[in-house]
Amino acid sequence: MSQTSILVLTTGGTIDKAYFDALSEYQIVDSGIPELLKEARVAVPFRMVELMRKDSLELTDADRALIASAAKEAPESRIVVTHGTDTMTETAKVLAKAVPGKTVVLTGALSPARFAETDAPFNLGMAFAAAQTAGPGVWIAMSGQVFDGLKVTKDREAGKFVAV
Repeated sequence: MSQTSILVLTTGGTIDKAYFDALSEYQIVDSGIPELLKEARVAVPFRMVELMRKDSLELTDADRALIASAAKEAPESRIVVTHGTDTMTETAKVLAKAVPGKTVVLTGALSPARFAETDAPFNLGMAFAAAQTAGPGVWIAMSGQVFDGLKVTKDREAGKFVAV
């Protein structure tokens, strides 16, 4: 397998949230993605770009256009996007139209990466594997699976992503 560099675009979402007890709320803080990749001893070359720190429910069309532009203009052909789970599929639709010919994998977490019980490291690892092995297109790596980014939904009641 080649050692093609992977671009990691961070946008915020639960994966990068922290809980501030004094405020009794979650806030998106500095991305924990570099630390997760370091702890995982990722040996694949990668470059990380923090695009924004937003909950996905706050993303606008302009934000999605920025994500798409960053992916399209990047020299890398394999891209991982960390993203909030609530509107991940909406961004996948935009990326599918705007970034042809590249492999783009969106991932996130249902609980913050900073929590002891989180799906963040597993999902990020799956996204890195999918970015290296999947063909061109938009994919979502969540819930222990890699989904076609245009044929998946978040099942809030079950707490997981499912194919549609």
